Amino acid sequence: MIGVAAAGYRVSITGIGSYAPERILTNDELSQMMDTSDEWIVERTGIRERRVAAPDEALSDLALPAAREALEQAGVSGAELDFLVVATVTPDMAFPSTAAILADQLGAEDAAAYDLSAGCTGFMYALAQAYGMIAGDLSHKALVVGGDVLSRILDWSDRRTSVLFGDGAGAVVVERVDDGGGFLGFELGADGGGGPQLFLPAGGSRAPATADTVAQRQHFVQMNGREVFKFATRVLVSSAEEILNECGRAVDDVDVYIPHQANVRIIDHAVKKLGIPSDRVVVNVDRYGNTSSGSIPLALADARDEGRLHPGDLVLMTGMGAGLTWGSALMEWTCK
Repeated sequence: MIGVAAAGYRVSITGIGSYAPERILTNDELSQMMDTSDEWIVERTGIRERRVAAPDEALSDLALPAAREALEQAGVSGAELDFLVVATVTPDMAFPSTAAILADQLGAEDAAAYDLSAGCTGFMYALAQAYGMIAGDLSHKALVVGGDVLSRILDWSDRRTSVLFGDGAGAVVVERVDDGGGFLGFELGADGGGGPQLFLPAGGSRAPATADTVAQRQHFVQMNGREVFKFATRVLVSSAEEILNECGRAVDDVDVYIPHQANVRIIDHAVKKLGIPSDRVVVNVDRYGNTSSGSIPLALADARDEGRLHPGDLVLMTGMGAGLTWGSALMEWTCK
């Protein structure tokens, strides 16, 4: 599905927050746990280190400081929120939702709150939902959180997956703006036929947790790296091209490009195919690894901290992940 912003309300991001756990796990440390090396990991992924949550840290513990930072920047109190969505595949628990837990912690007593599962694309899906709620006058001030604690579902003896992922969360406040700009359009999609290429076999209603599922290590991420790489390199480009075309913009118009931080080779491929100058691309996968739904908001926060976001800049964000899913957003930046 693809669509451009409707005439009427302009909707934009007015605050950004992020949080990564204190624990840094380097490639050299991983090489002591499994058959790998810093050189092997960097060559294939570009990742040098990642953050790992403490044993007592759940997703809501990562999301809360990120949310508070975003609210502070936007000048919005938790009590003013009327819509809150958390994009994640690693919620605190199956239910209640992490969004509901977070809403309570923030004092958003009357806000609609729920979790959204779209793999690494979750933050893009959640942004589109927040935009739609506000543009449709069903919400006025929304909080969108993307985050995951993937270290909880990794097999730390499997170098095919464990070297790739990290923990982290980011948050944005979304609301109406009066001075123009904001979201121009979204492009979202899914190919359920590719689901088995990246999935968590057990723990749901299809295969509830049993002694057998635990013994067979079915509660860890399973990935066909070759097929996911092929999908990612294709869709990262096609989704970006489609949203730019639909909004009547060209690649040369893009000031800041924030792709999903999965693998530096995937990012490099997209940058080359799209023809975006490297100095317009935000890359932090070397420091965080793939944080799934936390990937794009963490990179967005880094871009802000580095002074790379200015009012009027055209910002392109594209994600892809389990589902298999993908999604892009194009916006004119408004937040100072």
